[in-house]
Amino acid sequence: MTASTPSSSRRTRRRTIAAAAVLAAAAVTGAFALMLDGSGNRDEAAGQSPVVTESAAPAPVDESLLALARRDPSDALAVGRADAPVVMIEYSDFQCPFCGQFARKTEPELLRSYVDKGVLRIEWRNFPVFGEESEQAALAGWAAGQQKKFWEFHHVAFSKPRERNAGAFSAERLVAMAREAKITDIERFQADMASDEARSAVRRDQEEGYNLGVTSTPAFLINGRPILGAQPTAAFKEAVEAAAKAAGR
Repeated sequence: MTASTPSSSRRTRRRTIAAAAVLAAAAVTGAFALMLDGSGNRDEAAGQSPVVTESAAPAPVDESLLALARRDPSDALAVGRADAPVVMIEYSDFQCPFCGQFARKTEPELLRSYVDKGVLRIEWRNFPVFGEESEQAALAGWAAGQQKKFWEFHHVAFSKPRERNAGAFSAERLVAMAREAKITDIERFQADMASDEARSAVRRDQEEGYNLGVTSTPAFLINGRPILGAQPTAAFKEAVEAAAKAAGR
């Protein structure tokens, strides 16, 4: 009992501080709100189209959010230099249509303009909200990462819109995606997917998001500043450039 009390207090404080920043952003941009108490239908919230405004004041940054960047050079679910001045954390679901929109329309531009130039690092967080197929896709992504093929799998999974919970991410199709992503050891891929380590990794990402108050996808933190939903590419570029400038780049 005594051991769990300080931990619970720290989690509550962290959640309150971070959620305040996230909600401030949501209020300013008009994007979908994040539900702090975890109530409501998460699947329904995740499927909502974000409302976009053309000009939005930057949301406040809290130091506790900056600390969420893992900057682990061996992180297979991250791309870009570990010491890049800007880190974008992405909470995402392979079945989320707006995550797919971001992956196809915005992410390639961010990779070209900032990741390839050493300015930006993108860290993926598995945040499955649409049920079993989302969970299985998250496990598959993690398993792909064990063979250094996460981003190839990510590209295949998001290459086109897919009908949700209709078998697009069945076990058989996930293996087909793995083959398309040039994953050579399919037996290892399947074993990694089924492992406790994979489930723990996905759960860790989910808990991090829920502690922030995230219940919808996609959700982003760019050096601690939240961006919610598949906003226009310009919104992400402005946020990255502002963060780079603040970091002295």
